[in-house]
Amino acid sequence: MKHGLLKIGLFLSAIFCFGFTQAQETVTGTVTDGEMPLPGVNVVVKGTSNGTVTDFDGNYSLNNVPTDGVLVFSFVGYAQQEIPVNGRTTIDATMAEDAAALSEVVVIGYGNVQKRDATGAVATVSADDFNRGVVASPEELIQGRTAGLQVTTTSGEPGAGVNIRIRGTTSVRGGNDPLFVVDGVPLSGTNVAAGGSNAGFGDSSPKNPLNFLNPQDIESMSVLKDASATAIYGSRGANGVVIITTKSGRGTASRIDYSTNLGVATPANRYDLLGREEWLEAYGAIGGDVNAVDEGADTDWQDEITRTAFTQEHNLSYSNSYQQGNYRVSLGYSDLMGIVENSEMERLSGRLNINHRLFDDKLNLTLQTGISRVNDKRAPISNNSGFKGDLLGAAYRANPTLPANPDPAPEDFTGQIIPTSLLKYTEDETETDRFILNASAEYDIMENLSAKANVGYDKAESYRGFAISGDIQGIQSAVPGNGRSQINEIESTNTLFEFTVNYDKDFENSKFDALVGYSYQEFERRGTDVGGWGFQDMNMGAMINDLQSSREAIENSIQGSYQQYGFDENGLFVNRLFPEIATDRPGAPSGINVAALAGDTFYTVDELQSFFGRLNYSIAEKYLFTATLRADGSTRFGGNNKYGFFPSGAFAWQMAEEDFIPDTFSTLKLRLGYGVTGNQEIPYNLYTSRERFGGVGVGDNGIVNIPGTGQVTFRNEDLQWETTSQTNIGLDFGFMQDRLSGSLDVYYKETTDLLFQTFSAQPAAQDFVWENLDANVVNKGIEFSLDYDLFNDEDFYWNLGFNISYNDNMVEDFDGSVQTGEINGQGLTNAYAQLLAGGQPLFSYYLREFGGFDENGQTIYPNGDVQTFTGKSALPTTNLGISTRVEYKNWDLSTFLTGQFGFYVYNNTENAFFTAGALNSGSNVTRNVVGNGEAANNAPDVSTRFLEKGDFLRLQNATLGYNFDINEESFLKSLRLSLTGQNLFLITDYSGLDPEVNTDKSLNGIPTAGIEYTTYPRATTVTLGLNVSF
Repeated sequence: MKHGLLKIGLFLSAIFCFGFTQAQETVTGTVTDGEMPLPGVNVVVKGTSNGTVTDFDGNYSLNNVPTDGVLVFSFVGYAQQEIPVNGRTTIDATMAEDAAALSEVVVIGYGNVQKRDATGAVATVSADDFNRGVVASPEELIQGRTAGLQVTTTSGEPGAGVNIRIRGTTSVRGGNDPLFVVDGVPLSGTNVAAGGSNAGFGDSSPKNPLNFLNPQDIESMSVLKDASATAIYGSRGANGVVIITTKSGRGTASRIDYSTNLGVATPANRYDLLGREEWLEAYGAIGGDVNAVDEGADTDWQDEITRTAFTQEHNLSYSNSYQQGNYRVSLGYSDLMGIVENSEMERLSGRLNINHRLFDDKLNLTLQTGISRVNDKRAPISNNSGFKGDLLGAAYRANPTLPANPDPAPEDFTGQIIPTSLLKYTEDETETDRFILNASAEYDIMENLSAKANVGYDKAESYRGFAISGDIQGIQSAVPGNGRSQINEIESTNTLFEFTVNYDKDFENSKFDALVGYSYQEFERRGTDVGGWGFQDMNMGAMINDLQSSREAIENSIQGSYQQYGFDENGLFVNRLFPEIATDRPGAPSGINVAALAGDTFYTVDELQSFFGRLNYSIAEKYLFTATLRADGSTRFGGNNKYGFFPSGAFAWQMAEEDFIPDTFSTLKLRLGYGVTGNQEIPYNLYTSRERFGGVGVGDNGIVNIPGTGQVTFRNEDLQWETTSQTNIGLDFGFMQDRLSGSLDVYYKETTDLLFQTFSAQPAAQDFVWENLDANVVNKGIEFSLDYDLFNDEDFYWNLGFNISYNDNMVEDFDGSVQTGEINGQGLTNAYAQLLAGGQPLFSYYLREFGGFDENGQTIYPNGDVQTFTGKSALPTTNLGISTRVEYKNWDLSTFLTGQFGFYVYNNTENAFFTAGALNSGSNVTRNVVGNGEAANNAPDVSTRFLEKGDFLRLQNATLGYNFDINEESFLKSLRLSLTGQNLFLITDYSGLDPEVNTDKSLNGIPTAGIEYTTYPRATTVTLGLNVSF
């Protein structure tokens, strides 16, 4: 799309006559890209100002052309051509795409700009530079490719959530992920896949909301990093902006593309647990009765729950350009099996992008639409299971002498959760349908003046069915004999209307363009959570169906609006908030197939209204000025602060154009920028006093207790968004016609008005209030990137890319302290590992200092049995990316390494399962526990014993490819085979499975980072790929 707009823009603004020189002939011709005519191509007599541009049909006519002259054909995104006239009067030209030139165009907010004219810190990664292999979501495509961008997947599960940070973490309560804009539609930023608790073993993290987008449909991703680039998005730009542009049919003629990837994945790492004989010996050494625990088997429980997984991806697209536009339609299917049994992500997606021009190119119509179905199958793994563990925890601690039989006889059941039983008797599947559309009409009102209307629509519907059969043994929550099931539904609707007007004017020695616009966006979100207990049919699918039919019977019988309902042996109740708070006791309908169930609903609507503008002014193509202002009005904030104003300004100096700069520099540009952005990613309506009924559920006795109402929020009309101001100084440089290029940026980023839930000292009129604290979060750092074409010959090409960034994070002027970082395990109730406090970075560890064991095997605490700050944080200070690509004739090899340094990981898995006390209780442990001096009765309190340095360097992917030579007579246009390896090696001192983790261990509403607890293991994947074009 972006290159099509450039063509039209150049065509409409070009000057048809540049002057005349002495000539002898008029030359005419047609310019194409080999398949379709190209409008707007510059045709100039070399060494003169005599020139013209091609018309809509690619035709041109140029007078006064010397018979011995040379015509120069140039167009953005294509290689320049020089053709001698040699007395001819008809000269046709075929333009070839120039990948390097295409990369010089970057997408920014509400438009695009040539890289040399960009005043902000913007990085664009095109499809050619994306990470290869099996990729579930778009963020993984650019992981490590851009300085200042940190992408951390929460686990190795297919489609797992991804944490993205651009220039550090800024917010305590609000969201920290950047704003994603897909084909002009800003996404909502909330989770769209339904999730919930897993009865008996904790809660699971939400899936990645971007899983709906097929990575093979993406043309480029632009990362807007500094405030001068993001301020155009106002209250949603504080965490940076990622603009995703999908592929169009530009420059193609009836082309069919098909690609497939077939992969094999195996666990990259595993815990070094004791085998049968080792465990019996260790258990006897601490005084245990070996005969009492020996069940006679030799079971490797990690092998029992993991597998060799097979993945497949298939993508088919048809693209075409015609005289008045282009289109592309695609269909994609992927099936990503997880390396843990019962886990899988399946995606079916379709996309249609159309661009059509009318009225002599004055009207440009664009439609970009996508539809997808994502099926997630999850293993019984959670973030906060108890001491018995979830599937992974149960496998780690399981007695290795137990048989793998999921159905032991009652007399043989030891009380431990049997991992194979969890696999057999749980089912957790989610279906998420999503439809996204962006339709726009742009009209050239007059020369240099255009207007554009844009409508966006994003609808997601997600349904989760979970069941754990009553046939299982060892699970809590009264599951055995009864069974539990859950249904979770979420429906999210995001609608957008935007109108912009753009004016540009070229003067003799300067250029000016202005953009003004209006935007209205509405976010509607509704959902239902239903839990059931006591089933007759213990088949998991039947349990979910019975719960579904039972809830439908109840919901269809309720008259009027309601928040909750519940049914048990005492009958049915309905809790209502409107027209007044009330609890009704209607008669129960027929068709209820469970002993008890409870349902809760929610519904929210948020609105965002915006006015914005941008001015660009350049002088002599050397001095570039940009100013933006956005006013946002949001329903998420109090009446006294409904609107916020977010200005920015930037200046760039093309120093390479100055006479005093040596010709050694092909590029030398200094950038200065400052701006203010906001963060509105907070819960719904925190400023108005609101009441809701409390949580509802079925108790272990099968009774649904009717909850009362409580205050969700208290009135605060002064509540406002967090604001982030950022100053950026950058330098772009290039040598040898940018064969060697790079950039250096230094920034200072300060977030104020931190949103916080403050609890009142009791007794008080209100328990708490949401307010803006007078505290700050500061991120300051430096980024450096380098790209060098070491060799660039016809048969041999070698490129090396390098980027590194350093960020320092600090909380300032915060007088309080809030516990976070919940730690789970036996004897660890109410334990925590992190503390929010002033003078410390976010996610700072607050632990006892571990000093080893004394002669009795008890822990030594040199500083006393108290928790203190360790001076260590979970936030990496340094992020690194190294890439290289070598091409020799038809062969190519590319590799990419990524690394993070300066951060620490708390190993909650070891704290909970791998101690002498765990061994004493009959659990398996890792080998390093045996003989480490710890007594069986030692309390494994939260301490630096389990805190480890997380630094790592990973070979993220390596691809070897071969492009076949295709005869011109062949029906094939291209054919390529490739072999890709992902996560091939990891260099780290961390003793857990992988240091790149982020289990959600939030406490007191404060998010966390760097805590590892029974995290889904990562895989090493090898993929064979085929790409063919017809």
